[in-house]
This record gives sequence, C-alpha cells and structure tokens, in this order.
Amino acid sequence: MLKKLQPIKVILAYRNSDNLGDIAILKSDFFGAKVSPTVASKLQPVVGYYPTIDLSQLSQYPQGSFGREYANHMRANQLKPLNISPELEDIAKSNLFALRYLVTHDIFHVLLDFDTTYAGEIGVLAFAATQNYSKSLHIGLWLARLLYPILAPQQIKAIFANLVKGRELGKKADFLLGDRFEDHWEEPIDDVRKRLRLQ
Repeated sequence: MLKKLQPIKVILAYRNSDNLGDIAILKSDFFGAKVSPTVASKLQPVVGYYPTIDLSQLSQYPQGSFGREYANHMRANQLKPLNISPELEDIAKSNLFALRYLVTHDIFHVLLDFDTTYAGEIGVLAFAATQNYSKSLHIGLWLARLLYPILAPQQIKAIFANLVKGRELGKKADFLLGDRFEDHWEEPIDDVRKRLRLQ
C-alpha cells in the first residue's frame, strides 16, 4: 500500500514544490542518469548528505569566504539553490549521482571561477567530463562544443579557452563530486580551492 502511495506523494511534492532541486531530481530519475561502479564508490562520503542551502545565512559570512562567494554568485545570477524536499528523499537516495551533480553545479561555477554564460557553462561541463562522472557528460560536452559557438558567436574565444581550462582543472583536481563542500562555507574560498587542488 505504501508503495502505491509513493507516486502520488511524488506528484504532489512536484506540483507544490518551490524547490528547483525537486524538479531536477525527478527529471534525472525519470531519464535514468547512471554512473559507473567506480564513481558510485567515490560518492560514498556524500550518501544521505544534502544539507539545505540558506543564501541568507551564507550572506552573513565574511567577505571572501566560500559561502559568501557562493551566495553572491547565486544572487547576482538570480539563481536558487537546488534543495530537496523530504517527500523526495527516497528518490534522491536512489540516484546519488544525479542528486550530487545537480546540487553542486553552481558550487562548481564558484570554485572553478566560471560565470553562467555559454563559455562558463562549457568550462564546468569540461571539468565534470574530464573528472569522468558520467558518460552522458562526455556526450553533453561534445554537443556543447558544436552548439555553443553557434548560439553565442561573440563568446567563441572564451568558449574554447574555458574548454581547455576546464579540462586542465579536471585533470589536476581530486575527485570533487564526493566532497562535502557545504561543511566548508565559512572558510576562505582560496583555502578551499587550494585544498581541492584547483589553484
């Protein structure tokens, strides 16, 4: 009986949710985003870990702190953190890769110092593909290399520069997707980048 009620709970949570994370995790679950067993094992440190991100609280942290820089990035780009509702915890737990990748996407923008333009997006995508999170990211990067210069011809130089930079950072850095970034909001962002081998 409980299993029969689960789809109803999910639909209601989706329709009533202000959490963009709910929408994203449901789409990922529906389309079946998958990872290799190697990546799944590297994600063990973040199993069941998806703390709520409160931009108001992060805005109170010192200037130059990781949390403050993240909050500034989100507000400047009119973005909301991808928080997950309690009703969708079971789905989130069953698709750890999708959950972690979606929640950390904007964190990656901040840590890698890529903006939200097409050029910035391809930098983050190149980083994630180089870190080998999922085969689907390699396909996405291939498509982005074809489409982004057409969609934003004024950014061609930056697109290809960020493609190179993203790959270089992806090779140099530790496996980032399994990091508990949210435990380090109060630290200076430069210290966080150094710890993760991004500088």
